Amino acid sequence: MSDAFIVCSHLSFSWPDDTPVFQELSFTVPTGRTGLVAPNGAGKSTLLRLIAGALRPAAGSVMVEGILGYLPQTLPLAGDLTVAEVLGVAAVIRALDAIESGDASEEHFTTIGNDWDVEERTRAQLDRLGLGDVSLDRPLRTLSGGQVISLGLAAQLLKRPDVLLLDEPTNNLDLDARHRLYAVLDDWSGCLLLVSHDRALLDRMDRIAELDRGEVRFHGGNFTAYEEAVRVAREAAEKNVRNAEQEVKREKRELQQARERAERRAGNAARNLKNAGLPKIFAGTMKRNAQESAGKANETHTARVSQAKARLDEAGRALRDEQKIALELPGTNVPAGRTVFLGRGMQVRYGDRPLFAGEGADLTIRGPERIALTGSNGVGKSTLLRVINGELEPAGGETRRADGRVAYLSQRLDLLDLDRTVAENLAAFAPGMPQAQRMNLLARFLFRGSRIHLPVGALSGGERLRATLACVLYAEPAPQLLLLDEPTNNLDLVSVSQLESALSAYEGAFVVVSHDERFLTEIGVNRWLRLSEGRLTETGTTSS
Repeated sequence: MSDAFIVCSHLSFSWPDDTPVFQELSFTVPTGRTGLVAPNGAGKSTLLRLIAGALRPAAGSVMVEGILGYLPQTLPLAGDLTVAEVLGVAAVIRALDAIESGDASEEHFTTIGNDWDVEERTRAQLDRLGLGDVSLDRPLRTLSGGQVISLGLAAQLLKRPDVLLLDEPTNNLDLDARHRLYAVLDDWSGCLLLVSHDRALLDRMDRIAELDRGEVRFHGGNFTAYEEAVRVAREAAEKNVRNAEQEVKREKRELQQARERAERRAGNAARNLKNAGLPKIFAGTMKRNAQESAGKANETHTARVSQAKARLDEAGRALRDEQKIALELPGTNVPAGRTVFLGRGMQVRYGDRPLFAGEGADLTIRGPERIALTGSNGVGKSTLLRVINGELEPAGGETRRADGRVAYLSQRLDLLDLDRTVAENLAAFAPGMPQAQRMNLLARFLFRGSRIHLPVGALSGGERLRATLACVLYAEPAPQLLLLDEPTNNLDLVSVSQLESALSAYEGAFVVVSHDERFLTEIGVNRWLRLSEGRLTETGTTSS
């Protein structure tokens, strides 16, 4: 496994509309843990899919040394599959069961091969990822989003891969599941290439690979070291730009002064020659010499200006083009004493099984409260948000909502029409907004030019989240209550920072489900709720 690596040579790939994503991209990922970072839409997931063979490059080649495991950002799994089928061990386990029942057919031995310990290995892998209580015949549809991610990772690890590609593996994982993932990757001895916005996970990497302007640059050390290197480089680049700008101004000023001096000398010389009464031939010679001298000085200063501009352009290219969403939430003011939502004795049932313990859950949301809803995967946090939103009617109890819109961002990102463009979706959510204002809004969410007219189904995970945020937050009228289910999933780190700033300034109430402790701290949460074993309790802590 120590010799595992990835080599991409002269890789080129374009979208179906011929927009290039990569051109002549070459790099090598060595053994060890590598975190791949770049803004949303830069092509991180596309690059992983090219390496995994899920996409074919227009030109160039990919070589993977060793057995490959790949966990995509969105798992293409049907809900009626069983856990054993997702793990790829169902056929082997059936063959083992058949042999134990006395059926010694050769086909069973062929199916099993060398995997006689597959059930023990499978159970050990599930235990390691916190799925020890999940039976192998359990349907996938009964698992939470976080459990599905952990299951997908277990399926890849059971292949015993030498090279592992992970695309946002902590999406939807609760804190305990994240730490189990960290432990697995801490022990990893092969070649790992990982895309993530999880800063704690990126800090466990051996190196950071930055995909920027069609190149991959490697930085030794973890994400914190990378951020510091980027900060130092940015400050140096900004200083160089300032110096280059001053140089251009100075050279332009000296060029103008040189021209003015030449004009004054020419004027004085003409008057002096006229007053001196010199012969015309001699006077003409002196005039030509003066013009040539002025011309040479002009050329010298013009060349200096051009050189200064070239140095400014070079300094500007060294600056990072950090694409930041300009996110300002619509103005909405909820009085401190107003009850936005009231739920008493709420109960939801899955078949005969109640979600909430006892007589159901009680929840009151007043004024501009900032609520974090925490709890392990599968306890029903997303279900509770759907009840608050009114999407799901409880089987028991009562719910009341104040007048005003509730904006709900589902972690499934299934609100938008995948066949419609970004612009068409926003027009459907905010029909009263003038078109020019909609275009300006989309530009603030980094949708410009041809990106505005892409169908939502063709967007990356982060781009789809940005488009959904724009539509949900700016639908009419302005929301008084925001329900955000894992809003940082798939969002790049720069955009997470912008979302933090926007939520900090928001004047309405919000309930956020997130396992990102740093994010919850930054948005000024002032009320902590934990859903555990069917009970909704106030905790006053960040523990999830």
